[in-house]
Amino acid sequence: MLIKINGEEMDVAEASTIQDVIEETNAPYTPGSIVCLIKGKKELEKNISKYKIRTNKGSIVIQLDESDETKPLVDIWKNQYDEFVDLNIRWSTTTEVAIGPIVTDLEPTSEEYKYYEGDVVLSLSSFSNESTHLILLKDNTTNVYSVPPFNKGIFARVIGGKKTLDNLTDDDSVSSIEPIIERSTTKDIVSVSDLTTVLEEGNELYTYMSFDIDEESPVCVEHLFALIKDGKMKVSYESESFLGFYELASLEKPKEHVTKRNRGTITVRSDGVGVGKLFIYRENRVLSPNHTTVGNVVKGMELIDAAKENEFITVKAEQGRLMLLNKTQAEATEMLSAAGVEHMIDGLVDDNAIIVEQTPQHTIDILKEGKVITKAINKDDLCTIKFTDNAPRSVRYFKLLSGLLENPVGQIKIHFAVPGMHIVIFEGDKKAAKGLVPENNPVDKVIRGQIGITNMASKSAGLIGIRFEDNSDFGPTAETFDATNIIGDITSDYDYLENLKEGVVVYVAESNNES
Repeated sequence: MLIKINGEEMDVAEASTIQDVIEETNAPYTPGSIVCLIKGKKELEKNISKYKIRTNKGSIVIQLDESDETKPLVDIWKNQYDEFVDLNIRWSTTTEVAIGPIVTDLEPTSEEYKYYEGDVVLSLSSFSNESTHLILLKDNTTNVYSVPPFNKGIFARVIGGKKTLDNLTDDDSVSSIEPIIERSTTKDIVSVSDLTTVLEEGNELYTYMSFDIDEESPVCVEHLFALIKDGKMKVSYESESFLGFYELASLEKPKEHVTKRNRGTITVRSDGVGVGKLFIYRENRVLSPNHTTVGNVVKGMELIDAAKENEFITVKAEQGRLMLLNKTQAEATEMLSAAGVEHMIDGLVDDNAIIVEQTPQHTIDILKEGKVITKAINKDDLCTIKFTDNAPRSVRYFKLLSGLLENPVGQIKIHFAVPGMHIVIFEGDKKAAKGLVPENNPVDKVIRGQIGITNMASKSAGLIGIRFEDNSDFGPTAETFDATNIIGDITSDYDYLENLKEGVVVYVAESNNES
C-alpha cells in the first residue's frame, strides 16, 4: 500500500505499523517523541481554503469561496487542481489570464455576467467541458465565459501576487500548485505516541521537524541548540498561534535579528516578561522588537501543528551545533574537519583530553571564522555530578551559575579553601539565590562527596560546597542542616579538590553514571 513518510511516497506492506515504517526507512526519530499522523491528502485538504499557484514569474495566492453556491466548483478544484500544473498560460489580456485546458464534467451556460478584479473563474471555452480553463481576473469586465451554472463560475479570489498576475504572458507556465496549510486547517492532524498503530492506504506520517538557523542571531541560536536534548524538545505550552518551549526561561539574551513572525518562524524572547522563552509559530503574528528570530521550520510543520503540552518532538537542525565541550580533542578534530573548520589547540594536546573551553563559543561565529581554539584538561580533572531529583530549584540554580543549563561543561570558582578543614566552598550569586527555599535538607548527616548549596535561611545564600568527610552537624557549606540544600553527589575522583586554592576554576559536568 502507498503511504507518505516525511513527505516522501513509499510502498509498504499491508498492516505495517508506524514502528515498521520508521525502521524500514531509517527516518529520523528519537524514542519518546510523538509522530504526526494524517489520514490522507484529501482528508487534510477538505479544510484548506488557500492555494499558492507558482509560475516562473512568481506566485499567486487564491482563497476559495466556501459558500454553498460554489461547492460544486470548489469540489472540482480540490479534485483536479493538480491537472493545471505544467500547463502554459493559454492567453493573457488586459483583463484576464487563462490557464488550461483540462477536462471536467461541468456543463456550460451562455449567459453574460459582470466580473470584478480578483475573481477566479472556471470557464468552459467554446462551450466544451474538454476545454476547461482557469480564469484569473486582472480588471473588471463583462463577458460570456461559458461558465457552469454556479455563482457565475466564480469559486475563489486572488488575495496575493497581483504583480505576478499582471506580468504573466503566454510564454509563461505553472510550475506547481500547493495547498496552504494554516493552523485553522489542521483539524484532522493528530499526534501519536503509540508506534504499534497500524497504517492505512494513503496515510501520511511525519517523524521529525527540521529547521534552519538565522545567521544574524549567533547568541540566541545557541540558546535554541541548548534546548535540544538527545535530539528532541519538550513542549512547555500550546496555544492556537504558537508552541512554547520554556525550559531555559529567565536566561537573558541580547536582542539580535528581528523579523516578521510568520508561520514556522522560531524566536527567542529577548526583552520583557518571559525572557529566554522560545516560540515556534503556528500562525502569523505581528513583528515584535522583543523577539529575536533564530530560525525557521524547513520540514515537519505538521508536528508543530499536532503537538500538545508536555509532548516531545524529534528535531534536526539543517546546520548542527558545533558544541565541543565534553568531547575529546580527537572527537572535536573529526567533527570540525567534517564542517570544514580548523581546530587549534591551546595547552594540553593529548587526543584523549576533555575540552572545557572553546573560542568562539557560538556555532555561527565558528563557521564565519573558519576556525576554533579549544582548551582541554585531563579526564580525571573533570568533576562530574549526579544531580538529585529532590531539589529542582537548587539544581537549576547550580546549572545556571555554572553554565550547565546551556552547555555540557560548566565552571565554578573556589571561594574558600583551608587545608585541614575537609571542605571547599565555591562562589555563588546572591541575586540568583533569592529563590532558594529549603529543599532536600540533610537529616542525620552529610555524606562525604555530597555537594550542597546554602539556602535562604542563611545570609550566605547561594554558596556552593563539598565536604571530604561525613559530618553530622554541618553541611557542605559549613551551614546548619536547615540552611543546606543537597543537590547531588560527586561521581568522579574529587580528593584533589581539597588541595586547590581560592580563585581556582573547577570544571563540572553532569554525570552519566545512573548509580
